[in-house]
Amino acid sequence: MRSWLDEHIFAEQRLPLFLCFLSFVITFVVTRVITRMIRAGRGPFKDNVSASGLHVHHAVPGIILLVLGAFISVAVVSERPWNEIAAVMIEFGPDGRLHRGESHSYHVRPFEGANLEPASLAVNGIDPWHPLRPAIPEKDALGRIFTEVRNAMKLQECKRAVLVGHNAAFDLGFLNAAVARAEIKRNPFHPFSCFDTATLAGAAFGQTVLAKAAQVCGLDWDSSAAHSARYDAERTAEIFCEVCNALDGSWRRAEKRAQNIRGLDQPESPPFPEEPSSAPGN
Repeated sequence: MRSWLDEHIFAEQRLPLFLCFLSFVITFVVTRVITRMIRAGRGPFKDNVSASGLHVHHAVPGIILLVLGAFISVAVVSERPWNEIAAVMIEFGPDGRLHRGESHSYHVRPFEGANLEPASLAVNGIDPWHPLRPAIPEKDALGRIFTEVRNAMKLQECKRAVLVGHNAAFDLGFLNAAVARAEIKRNPFHPFSCFDTATLAGAAFGQTVLAKAAQVCGLDWDSSAAHSARYDAERTAEIFCEVCNALDGSWRRAEKRAQNIRGLDQPESPPFPEEPSSAPGN
């Protein structure tokens, strides 16, 4: 059970989602048990509950309160800190294929009031307060990463960076929360668009766990180096490149169709190599 939690929950950063699911299941089971006991005339609620009456959630003010509570719960800014931050550039090579580019990573000093989860620290083996740990403030780390991202955008002639991540929606929400917390005005990343390698690897390789997806697509995997921000980001970038390069034929066909659509301003992309011709018997 412990190994399953480490591999599928803590390592994949699914603890909030797992706790939400667990809370729902427990609440549902307890509610149904109480309802059955009331109908059977047993338990402490048998004489205190009637079959009629107006509850607050049946009225308009109650509905408004429910909707407002849902929005507030979604809008709460996470207080979980970065322990490490890493960014890996993805580039077009001379052959028109995607390749992993330069890696940039920094240790991050927890901000005041940060919620440090012992379970997550146990997985990645980080001691945030170690005196020899070369950590820098969160705002400085984000600033350095954003500078490298903007340099890559200029080199590739891109207008906006799009985050690629394993469980990318979680990573993007984490990034947006950190940007708001650090009061950074210019964020090079698109605020909601992202590419999720967990989904891509599940479709392409039949595996959604990062370690298994990396191995089945032919990449080396070092368990002792896993769960560090830099290592996981590099493997994620390589998986993304593998999937995209395998789709170069469909990309090229879609590129031609897009250019034929009247009024569509489609920027030119680096040319892919011609598909090898096939003949019977080859």
